[in-house]
Amino acid sequence: MPGNNYLNVYRGPNSVRDYFDPDSAPPLPLVEIPDGLNPYRRDGVRIYAKMMTMHPANNVKAMPALNLLEKSVTPGKTNTIIEYSSGSTVISMSLIARVFHGVSDVRAFLSNKTSVAKLRLMQFFGLGITLFGGPSQPEPADERGGIRAAKRLSEGDESIVNPNQYENDDNWKSHVRWTGPQILKQLPEINLICAGMGTSGLGTFFKEAKPSVFRLGVCTAAGDRVPGPRSFALLAPVEFPWKASVDHIEHVGSHDSFSLSLELCREGIVCGPSSGFNLKGLFQFIEENRAAGTLRDIAGDDGEIHCVFLCCDLPYQYINEYFDKLGTEHFPPITNESLTKVDLYRYDEAWEKDAVVALPSFLDVKRVTQQDAPIPTLRSRAIGAIGRSGAVTLKQDATIIDLRQPTDFEEFSLPGAINLPFASSSHASPFSDPAVLETLWPKLDDYFSAPQNGLLPLLQGKRILVLCYDGDSSRMATSILRAKGYDAESVRGGFQALNDLGAREEEEGGSAPASRHGTKQGIAVTREFELFMLS
Repeated sequence: MPGNNYLNVYRGPNSVRDYFDPDSAPPLPLVEIPDGLNPYRRDGVRIYAKMMTMHPANNVKAMPALNLLEKSVTPGKTNTIIEYSSGSTVISMSLIARVFHGVSDVRAFLSNKTSVAKLRLMQFFGLGITLFGGPSQPEPADERGGIRAAKRLSEGDESIVNPNQYENDDNWKSHVRWTGPQILKQLPEINLICAGMGTSGLGTFFKEAKPSVFRLGVCTAAGDRVPGPRSFALLAPVEFPWKASVDHIEHVGSHDSFSLSLELCREGIVCGPSSGFNLKGLFQFIEENRAAGTLRDIAGDDGEIHCVFLCCDLPYQYINEYFDKLGTEHFPPITNESLTKVDLYRYDEAWEKDAVVALPSFLDVKRVTQQDAPIPTLRSRAIGAIGRSGAVTLKQDATIIDLRQPTDFEEFSLPGAINLPFASSSHASPFSDPAVLETLWPKLDDYFSAPQNGLLPLLQGKRILVLCYDGDSSRMATSILRAKGYDAESVRGGFQALNDLGAREEEEGGSAPASRHGTKQGIAVTREFELFMLS
């Protein structure tokens, strides 16, 4: 136990090793659960969670992995570590093998029924994976299973180590070495310790260190499965002294395990299903003894019953299983959940341009004043010249797509624009009305996924500007076009923003400062357009 590192700081060349080493770190937290989660608080029962998840490897298997590898890896000889594991043990081994022993080749043998999320988690940590058919938790002696396959492989090559958590006493002895002493130092008044069967080292420790502590084991209910713990039937071939390490065994199913761990998580004790499994076993034992009138038999000198259960894992890799086991009624509904199937592509602010920037980029003006001459207000020119005289034209490398309805398009449109009437002035923005987004996005996505023959040449190799009434439908269309590989942009605010240009021209008396629009060409295009919008 550390005596001088309560600030939890690790420095120097062995900093990460010290961070993982229980002898160099403060004890893992022991947290009393809130009264709202403890239905037996009025009976004098106090329940504490031993947060094994707070180890750097985030699970209860970190200490066994540390102890197993310390005793089995040979420096200069061991190059590969192989373990049959459902996840936590071999992930911890992969971290500890690198940190303590410089071994990076760690391989996991496991069931082909392992979830995709857990397989990816193992890959994330750099583990090589080999899958095996048959039971997800094979008997250690079954020659057809992955446990024996890992052992055979190590027996034929001295550079390969199979720690074999199922038969190696250094597994359970890790809890005699670290977990048990931590708990006893943190809570000397402990009266009951509860853990899933497999962590038999705790029972062994307390039998010697404080024999009055009641040792409660928890097994998976027959025919059910909780990630991590074993059923009673699967404990039979295990060589650990598990029978001598417990005073009583409770059996718990998966639904209760997931449900109770969900309650713990929502109250701030973040843990996975095997943690809820342990707590449910404790609840069952307390209820049975309360009904029998024997609960006070395990009370301490202070008249209270101090119980500790292990929080063994985190919930994140089991999120899908929570929903599968518990059903949607345990979770808040998602407003606008239908939107998860639409609007699937990324957006970028750089793709949405102000009108005064977009117009000069896509349009040319033929009449440009001399460099030093003042820019006229253009009020003397015929209103509508932009559309009829050819003063402003579409640049050759550009395409303008107008999503408004045909009547609005015919009344006015930018030079050279093509009309694809997907948007409507009577509809709300797709970003304010989910029904509009849900309807409009698939139409645009389908259309631009397979453009009609006449449209395709106008998209390929072109710079594309998309407009609509308010800029939002065109913004969405731009996202879709970008996802299809096209160089598209939209006008922020759409035609409403273009109308505002005309209003601003009128307010400024036709003499807006040249610096507002940048280049002379840009000034000319924008001023031509402003004058037209005054009509």
